[in-house]
Amino acid sequence: MSARKPPRRTAVVDLGSNSVRLVVFEGVARNPVSIFNEKAVLRLGRGLETTGRLNEEGVAGAIGVLARFEAVVRGMGADLFEVLATAAVRDADNGADFVEMLRDTIPSATIRILSGLEEADYAATGLLCGMTDADGLMADIGGGSLELVSLRDGSMGQSQTLRLGVIRLADRAGGDIARARALVETDLDRAPWIAESSGRTLYLVGGAFRALARLQIARSFYPLNIVHQYELSAADARELTGWVIGASRRALERLPGAPRKRLDDMPYAATVLRRLLRRVQPSRVVFSVDGLREGWYMRRVAADHASEDPLEAIAREISAQTSRSPTLPSALIDWTAPLFECQTPQALRLRVAACWMSDCGAHDHPEYRAEQSFSRILLAPGVAFSHPARGFLALVMAMRYEAELDQAFLQSARRLLDAQSLRTAEILGLCLRLAYVLCAGTPQLLEGTALARKADKLVLILSDQRSASNVDSVSRRLDRLAQAMGLAPLIEAPQ
Repeated sequence: MSARKPPRRTAVVDLGSNSVRLVVFEGVARNPVSIFNEKAVLRLGRGLETTGRLNEEGVAGAIGVLARFEAVVRGMGADLFEVLATAAVRDADNGADFVEMLRDTIPSATIRILSGLEEADYAATGLLCGMTDADGLMADIGGGSLELVSLRDGSMGQSQTLRLGVIRLADRAGGDIARARALVETDLDRAPWIAESSGRTLYLVGGAFRALARLQIARSFYPLNIVHQYELSAADARELTGWVIGASRRALERLPGAPRKRLDDMPYAATVLRRLLRRVQPSRVVFSVDGLREGWYMRRVAADHASEDPLEAIAREISAQTSRSPTLPSALIDWTAPLFECQTPQALRLRVAACWMSDCGAHDHPEYRAEQSFSRILLAPGVAFSHPARGFLALVMAMRYEAELDQAFLQSARRLLDAQSLRTAEILGLCLRLAYVLCAGTPQLLEGTALARKADKLVLILSDQRSASNVDSVSRRLDRLAQAMGLAPLIEAPQ
């Protein structure tokens, strides 16, 4: 038997004004799978405003860091290795010389200096990787620049780059927040078109904005320590910026998980965000972990998969890794449909994803299947999960594996859902629980069974003796599902 061919690996380095980061992706699929992620803070852009040159300490540090990154990439067997240099390198007088030095140091890498618009395009592509219908304004903050991109129903419109990265802004302002505020106002005057996104969503990308999200997650005791697709109301975002600008460094440090290496940048990131909030007046603010690196992946590695629904794609991937039957999920989508008529497109997407994931605990310990399946989905890596979607799908999996709503481990998901979503998740989970009791994970045994709502009754139709052979166990699950729906249970079985 021939050895299984390992999946393709690709690597990208984001060489920014503040930090340099290597990400190695494995495979070619709709959702980027990162198997290595390492960052070093070099602050290449520090002092650029006054000297016009890259920071000498950062340049010296970059040589050693990138030599290590090349060794990692070679060791991991990546067949595509690119370095993307952004604002500091493109704006510095010695940027081109620095790149030539890097080419001698890491000859296996392709090194590209991105223009501001190219950087914006990659960042927006990364955002859209998971939030395919994004509608509003994307703001990607780095150390040297701020990229702005208009988004309309998942399509990119006008874009612009401004000299408002946190390191550059601090240098321009001489460490004076009041001066920084005036500079942000003046620079944003150069982008009047951003007002067209008024009333829509403001999407925040970049390390300094992510650090703001981490501070808010910690100070609000939010139930999920995941920044990607973390959402705030515009009012809460304004309150956060005011608090960060006025807080002492010591107050920031006291928060659990505070990003200590970025604390000096926080007042400047907050200042930029506060001015954006005033200009755009968004309906909400959504943070994205995905940006330039994921945009590179979608452009250079997985362009053929861009049209796929990322939520269904990751659900299918989970199914392929964990399920006992490759065909049962499709049957379950049809089998559960009679209980969920007139669903919105998003509700249908979630039900389809739940059916694909529904056997994810098949190989877990039976005493812990509910909790392990819950955590597997709630904390799954993946660009497509909003936080309510995580909570919904995780709760469905827990209910499918015999959990009850009052169990303590479910509280984090319950806090993410409104009452209607909570009820729908319970019903779908109980529906899948009943289906698996009927079919034992095989599509053949699901054939000849059906669910129907008839007046005030929930009817389970069993068309042959094979399906009806375990009526007592089936009856208990049907009773529980009917109770959740406020209906009376009824089994129609052959005599």
